[in-house]
Amino acid sequence: MKRAVSISLGSSTRDKRVEVELLGEKVVIERIGTDGDEAKAMALYRELDGKIDAFGMGGIDLVMGTVEHAYPIRAAYRLIKDVHKTPVVDGRGVKHTVERRCMAYVEAQLGAELQPKRALLNVALDRYGMAESVVEAGYDTVFGDLQFGLGIPIALHSLRAVNRLASILAPLVGRFAPISMIVPIGAKQHASTPKFTRWYQWATLIAGDCHYTRRYMPPELPGKTVLTNTTTEADVEIFRKAGVRYLVTTTPRYEGRSFGTNMLEAALTAVAGKGRRLTHEELLEMFEALALHPQIQELNP
Repeated sequence: MKRAVSISLGSSTRDKRVEVELLGEKVVIERIGTDGDEAKAMALYRELDGKIDAFGMGGIDLVMGTVEHAYPIRAAYRLIKDVHKTPVVDGRGVKHTVERRCMAYVEAQLGAELQPKRALLNVALDRYGMAESVVEAGYDTVFGDLQFGLGIPIALHSLRAVNRLASILAPLVGRFAPISMIVPIGAKQHASTPKFTRWYQWATLIAGDCHYTRRYMPPELPGKTVLTNTTTEADVEIFRKAGVRYLVTTTPRYEGRSFGTNMLEAALTAVAGKGRRLTHEELLEMFEALALHPQIQELNP
């Protein structure tokens, strides 16, 4: 029996533990939230190092930027400074492989219904593979990195602008910013303050991190499609009540829950048993063997 644990700076109310079978191997996948307590997260990493097969890092990535401009986040690496035996993954392998191809599947299933082709992607620097996938599918896309990430009410309208932002901002943020400045953690993940309503209403497809989408969404999103990954049953109900028609998650659902990309990558890393992060090629090979694809739920027919 393999074991993969995602230690998250997010809320403990989103914790989940399930046992699944992947490629003939049973693996326990478990998410443990620390409610923004960095010291608690560090203690858990230290306690479990060498006792499990893979760690997932939740709530924060190890690097920030795009494929071309990727910079380490020092505050994240401090969390795992005492980890020496168990591999740690943050989900970027899944983001740059599986999410990179997600819209091809979505278009094949729902393309005729997703009209006009307009998308809001809340933070492209967090999900650059998804951003590329949306653009290549022909969507007129607004990127909300300045709005959702920094509270600056300026929309970006191209991946070129996102790359330019990454080259300027990512080195500074990665080197100097505390985790609380980079992502919402702990109780902040439950906050709901509608903002940027113009772009939510303009878009047919609302894509990106679930916390950002839910945190700033207006109370009503009739007929919209939401593309994201980490969703609990409570999240699904929030989208249902808002009138969202389709909820698409890029990771599989287990017992009503879609786990984060870091959890899925940790599970695959545990099953592979190589004692290290998997390459993009290895991840793609495993995904193809598992025949995994985005999950589509129709919430409001």
